[in-house]
Amino acid sequence: MVLVSGSGSNLQALMDAAADAAFGAEIVAVGADRDGIEGLARARRADLPAFVVKVTDHEGREAWDAALHARIAAHRPDLVVSAGFMKILGPRVLGAFPVVNTHPALLPAFPGAHAVRDALAYGVRVTGCTVHLVDAGVDTGPVIAQQAVAVRDGDDEASLHERIKTVERRLLVDVVGRMVRDGWSVTGRHVRLGGGRPAASGAPGGGR
Repeated sequence: MVLVSGSGSNLQALMDAAADAAFGAEIVAVGADRDGIEGLARARRADLPAFVVKVTDHEGREAWDAALHARIAAHRPDLVVSAGFMKILGPRVLGAFPVVNTHPALLPAFPGAHAVRDALAYGVRVTGCTVHLVDAGVDTGPVIAQQAVAVRDGDDEASLHERIKTVERRLLVDVVGRMVRDGWSVTGRHVRLGGGRPAASGAPGGGR
């Protein structure tokens, strides 16, 4: 299951990977928090089930969280990938499914919605991307994998973000593939790929 809010470039990378049986996973559905986005169009062109659950259609975040949980649960995913999904997930969703997210910085540095801009403003010479498990905080979940990206002289937010996104897509595909093929375990804040899924996740076996 993949959640999107925008263009769906990470979704496309996962769809391309899943077309190869060796990847070991299938995308069972795509969910969004808004209509009219390219991410949904990508899903529909690929004949994937797609749905929209808007915050504004519900009386508060708790009701939205419950509605989103119900729509996700209907597809029985083993793993949920937040691929540019720009909403903070609530306790119903996070309590039911393991969720993976990508972030365009080397967490815990520069969390939040403006990570690339913040990294440039700070003057770092190296930034990058992080794939992490999602918890109740903002970009605070345990890190699964990271990859560095150098900041070049003359970079602006757009040029740096584009290079980060190229690395981010490859890293996300690699991590999701390894998780669904080999499982994972979590000890404190340390995530180890391989060795089986943590019993506390409550997720069924498989790789969808």
